[in-house]
Amino acid sequence: MARQPVKHGHAHIEETELSSRGKSPSGTQTLLRGLNLLEHVAHGIRDVKGLSERLGMPRSTTHRVLSNLVAEGYLHHVPYQGYTLGYKLIYLGTRAREQRPLTQLARPFLEKLADFCGDTIHLGQIEGPHVLYLDKLSGQRGLEMRSRIGQRMPLASTGVGRALMLGMSEERWREVYDEAVLLRERINSERPPLPEWSDYRAAMLDYRERGWVMEFEENEVGIRCVGAPIFDINGEVVAAVSIASASFHMSKERMLELGPVVAETAKSISAALGNVPAEAAQA
Repeated sequence: MARQPVKHGHAHIEETELSSRGKSPSGTQTLLRGLNLLEHVAHGIRDVKGLSERLGMPRSTTHRVLSNLVAEGYLHHVPYQGYTLGYKLIYLGTRAREQRPLTQLARPFLEKLADFCGDTIHLGQIEGPHVLYLDKLSGQRGLEMRSRIGQRMPLASTGVGRALMLGMSEERWREVYDEAVLLRERINSERPPLPEWSDYRAAMLDYRERGWVMEFEENEVGIRCVGAPIFDINGEVVAAVSIASASFHMSKERMLELGPVVAETAKSISAALGNVPAEAAQA
């Protein structure tokens, strides 16, 4: 008597086809195969041959799993072009973003950074020419600074703001720089002025190469800061994290030491948002 298909929801996989070396793969193995196929399609491998070679699976098995993923809406097949991600993944991705707000997702990483350095930690995002502070963890040194959750400050004169600017064009840099200069003139601020544009631009180009920024009391007298950008799944800068402390705790030497640390925290948050470095995606 012929064996009946094993049904999983709408999809079904023949037990006889699953038999390999006399033993059927477990449900976990089948699930992992499907997930691996989805990831490789997302990275641009669209044909059965390429997917089979990348995963080390027989073409018949690869085609079978792909067909089930298409039937369930996780993949879409375009004749003569190959496979693309399906509508169901778009839906799930949207729901995942809704269920994991940035502040909630980033908080464990911010707490770990705060424990490591003992200084104040900020999380912010862009709002026009300003940075909007989404979260703040006060330091362990008893130091108070004027930043508050929900407060806005000029992008160009804050460490977290400059980190956000790393995702902008040079033309946009000049615009937010001019906004910060005008604001300072309007409020007659006692803060140190921003460097001349040529020097500011040169510093920003250097920061872009490093992947993190420094700020020397341009936002608040006596406070220095290092910051780094956070990227989303599309590689866009969506937020930034910074370490801030009193200048006597923040020598330039210490800032140079903390820069890579804050950049690593930003990288971890980016990964949690789904950002995959180009070199990892091609591996």
